[in-house]
Amino acid sequence: MKQPSRTLGKLAMRLGLALGLSALAGVAMATGDPNMVAIPAEAGGLPWWAWPLILFVVTFFLGIVAVLGGVGGGVLFVPIVGGFFPFHLDFVRGAGLLVALAGALAAGPGLLRSGMANLRLALPLALIASASAIVGAMMGLALPTNVVQIALGVTILAIVALMWMAKKSEFPDVQKADPLSSALSINGIYYDVGSNREIDWKVHRTLQGLFLFVIIGIMAGMFGLGAGWANVPVLNLLMGAPLKVSVATSKFMLSIVDTSAAWVYLNQGAVLAMIAVPSIVGIMLGSVIGVRLLKVAKASMVRKVVITMLLLAGSRALLKGLGIWN
Repeated sequence: MKQPSRTLGKLAMRLGLALGLSALAGVAMATGDPNMVAIPAEAGGLPWWAWPLILFVVTFFLGIVAVLGGVGGGVLFVPIVGGFFPFHLDFVRGAGLLVALAGALAAGPGLLRSGMANLRLALPLALIASASAIVGAMMGLALPTNVVQIALGVTILAIVALMWMAKKSEFPDVQKADPLSSALSINGIYYDVGSNREIDWKVHRTLQGLFLFVIIGIMAGMFGLGAGWANVPVLNLLMGAPLKVSVATSKFMLSIVDTSAAWVYLNQGAVLAMIAVPSIVGIMLGSVIGVRLLKVAKASMVRKVVITMLLLAGSRALLKGLGIWN
């Protein structure tokens, strides 16, 4: 009998393939040559089919690093592929959302069954963030590419600063749930294997959290980054959810938020199979290897590698948007 996680991973890959192929058909009908839409003629003199192969190799390694560094694949994928590959940024952002979505679909059911991902915590925040992600996706497709590149570069550099300075609290001390979280019954109990005890948790500052998830949703849709890098600090440090609950709930929320934004890119023909499919397959295969390496890798060293990669990619995106480094 196949393992559930493996089956879900295959379903996620097939979903990415189906979505990418449907968008590819729409672009082909409109232009007659979808490859020339995605890749400019001056793309290093390589044939169009070479770029998906290179993309697969790069995303395979990104999948490994993403797991080891504890970040989502989308936050590495969009700035690196958008900055160093000859693909139009709209197609990269559309593929980035599908990359984050595939990982969330594969992990979400298992996280819910384990009790760490909490529906009462996820649904109100995901509802706000998914509506905002639609607005963000529409804004991102409407704005000039250089403006989006500049905004992406600034955002990635801000993420670098957040990762460098952010602290984590495994079991935040929430003295009293606020009225809004009490009305929504946002609380729960889960069994923590590490401490061998049941953790009874609740949250506070729910209204501030809802407001921040409006901003997070807009950024997720506009840049195609997913939003795990921002979800976890808000859930853990602001609202007071335990760290494992924050990480698990954030991963589950991506399956709702990224779906909303992805449909906007699909409707506009901004998802191509030649970019989305090798990216999803590469990231997911790399993640499998990353999980195995996680037991022996030094977390501090991997974290420095991730921060360095994001710093380089964010600087590249910013300078590219300003016309300094094309």
